[in-house]
Amino acid sequence: MAQAWTLTNRPKGLPKASDFALVEQQSGSLEDGQVRVANRWLSVDPYMRGRMNDVKSYVPPFELGQPMQGHALGEVVESRADAVPVGTMVSHMAGWRDEAVLPADQVQALPPIDVAPQAFLGQLGMPGVTGYFGLLAVAEAKAGDTVFVSAAAGAVGSTVVQLAKAKGMTVIGSAGGAEKCAWVREIGADAVIDYKSGRPIAEALGEAAPKGIDVYFDNVGGDHLDAALAQARLRARFAICGMIEVYNEAKPTSLRHLAQMIGKRVRMQGFIVSDYLDRAGEFYADMGDLVKNGALQRQETVFEGLDATPEAFLALFSGGNTGKMLVKL
Repeated sequence: MAQAWTLTNRPKGLPKASDFALVEQQSGSLEDGQVRVANRWLSVDPYMRGRMNDVKSYVPPFELGQPMQGHALGEVVESRADAVPVGTMVSHMAGWRDEAVLPADQVQALPPIDVAPQAFLGQLGMPGVTGYFGLLAVAEAKAGDTVFVSAAAGAVGSTVVQLAKAKGMTVIGSAGGAEKCAWVREIGADAVIDYKSGRPIAEALGEAAPKGIDVYFDNVGGDHLDAALAQARLRARFAICGMIEVYNEAKPTSLRHLAQMIGKRVRMQGFIVSDYLDRAGEFYADMGDLVKNGALQRQETVFEGLDATPEAFLALFSGGNTGKMLVKL
């Protein structure tokens, strides 16, 4: 019988294992226009923490007792839709479960790019789209810019680092610990700040970018955002992607240097990946060329089995991943 993870409680602070329950799901027969997908890979992402709160947001909250949702890849094992035959590998949003029955228009066949399928949950999926358009459309980064990237060893951040280098920018990344910092250097960063070193990030960033930064790609908020404001150059552009510091806390700790926005004319813009889904063709064309040219590397942290999904999710908040966090079924 199929199984799915549900949310049993609205977490206060960091979620606990008891906030989740694995339940059995009736498979049922397909209706016309539906497909049955055997999930092979599940994505867990920090934004999912916000969906556990019963608040109005850009996506509705998870319903208590109902299967949770998230990006997933799977194989169509039964189909009553001619456009999506059995054997097609597809992406969809019915993750946190081992099997999904969906209308055919809610699944997307994987693009014809020669990479392992799970790359379409990371560098060539939602995190990649986020990094690509956040850097190039929101921050309007261009060759010659100095770019600061927080969480540079994560799925989004590592993509931003490599894109920026491929397009002629100087890149400073921030990561936690020697191993992650070494990997960020390996994928092209010109300088890397170890935020676990105990040194103030604003001081380290000032040393790495003595003339200041033109672009900040923010994944964490907090003292990283403060540092970016302190070291911003005239007319710097900030792409605000995800402030992970507040996901499990009630109050932010940043913006001590907010007044810098005035004199430096800093432009700070938040964005959501769905703002750019209508430009997916542009993304796949450019990223596909970078993959072919060997300009992109990726790394994945993989948990095995549906049972491990909450554990993989919670590890995101303790720095438990390098690159994309995935669950393999």
